[in-house]
Amino acid sequence: MPDATRNDWDSFTPQERAVITFLRRDGEVLLIHKKRGLGAGKINGPGGRIEPGETAAQAAVRETREEVGIDVRLPVEHATLHFVFRHGYSLTVYVFVSERFAGAAEETDEAVPFWVPLDAIPYGRMWADDEHWLPVVLAGKYVEGRFVFDGDAMVWSDLTVRDP
Repeated sequence: MPDATRNDWDSFTPQERAVITFLRRDGEVLLIHKKRGLGAGKINGPGGRIEPGETAAQAAVRETREEVGIDVRLPVEHATLHFVFRHGYSLTVYVFVSERFAGAAEETDEAVPFWVPLDAIPYGRMWADDEHWLPVVLAGKYVEGRFVFDGDAMVWSDLTVRDP
């Protein structure tokens, strides 16, 4: 399993694949307070696991609808993030951004949604990696990231940034 060098990631195959979607409007981004599952208690964007036969973009639309009741239109992929947790779990997350959606955010069993100004994102209540890649993604760049976690602590990271 990859740990702390770029070469370790050459044969990386995650146990699961997931999505996160960030909706933007008028200088704000929609975030959620996650109620359950991986990252419960943390702030993030709506998202979840990709189901068999589903594309990442389809999962982004479905998960956002399920978690906050909003129908996303035209989600644009802005990041591929690979995670290894030292307790044995691994995950690849595809990050989407969209300014096109319908509906109002509603609390569900999974999440409490809220809009926050882009300059007030509560990184201290999020996963440790978010402050490294999320501002870049919200600025319109594409990020490929690799992260190693020991519990909630990020112990290694590597980012590559490019134009979309």
